[in-house]
Amino acid sequence: MLGNQEVNEVMVKANTLIEALPYIRRFNGKTIVVKYGGSAMVDEELKANVIKDVALLKLIGLKPIIVHGGGKEISKWVRLSGKEPEFYNGLRVTDKDTMNIAEMVLNKVNKELVGLMQKMGVNAVGLCGKDGNMIRCNQKMPDGKDIGFVGEVEKVNVQLLETLMDNDFIPVIAPIGLGHNYEAYNINADDAACAVAKAMNAEKLVFLTDIEGIFMDPNNKKTLISEMDVKTAREFIADGIVGGGMMPKLQNCIDAIEDGVSRVHILDGRMEHCLLLEFYTEKGIGTAILKDPIF
Repeated sequence: MLGNQEVNEVMVKANTLIEALPYIRRFNGKTIVVKYGGSAMVDEELKANVIKDVALLKLIGLKPIIVHGGGKEISKWVRLSGKEPEFYNGLRVTDKDTMNIAEMVLNKVNKELVGLMQKMGVNAVGLCGKDGNMIRCNQKMPDGKDIGFVGEVEKVNVQLLETLMDNDFIPVIAPIGLGHNYEAYNINADDAACAVAKAMNAEKLVFLTDIEGIFMDPNNKKTLISEMDVKTAREFIADGIVGGGMMPKLQNCIDAIEDGVSRVHILDGRMEHCLLLEFYTEKGIGTAILKDPIF
């Protein structure tokens, strides 16, 4: 017979499941895109938790797509090749040798993630934008500067993704695209995730980051903003409240919402089971970007 403490623990679990029920019903059959990067890709325990979350989301009826980065690993291998990583406006300067390294590293990361998904009992397929002519690119020229094989997404062909998902596979996408001469381009993973979410008319786009969300005052953790509409997000960019790497990420959120994605979330990937907490609890975590003002 269970003791009082054990009964209480069971009741807490039961109440959590009951709280999740309306969200399970609401998101059943919906497509979500998870941009996976930051510390959650480096720390093995965090990596396992993210993969568990995605597997569970799939098993209870969602249709997840993972778009992953690999910047820290690419930089490590660039250094091992005898070069120093170079960036311009947050984008990796990518000559031919660096592009070859990026493809090698991203393919390795991709297949590791696929293996972890298989271990969790769900079928996954590792892809990059070359496969099925999926992601076509123009060369990205920030401020008119040539930074090499860095791609700006022109079009996402969803045929391959839809075929895989209709046959119960989770696509795991490395951010490499094809140029007009079929050369490979390195794409910022946030940009790739945003483009895939828009093309797939995703219900949600989630950015896993190394911060808790967006703050009214970045130096005060108590000023975390749980929900923000597009108008406010634009004002945050214009007023300089967000800067650095968060500014293009927030712009991607705005672009995704305006192109039909219902909600975009910025979550702290360092928090255990952050995806489940955001999707299936009343309070949620992180910052959600919405189309319309919150009343």
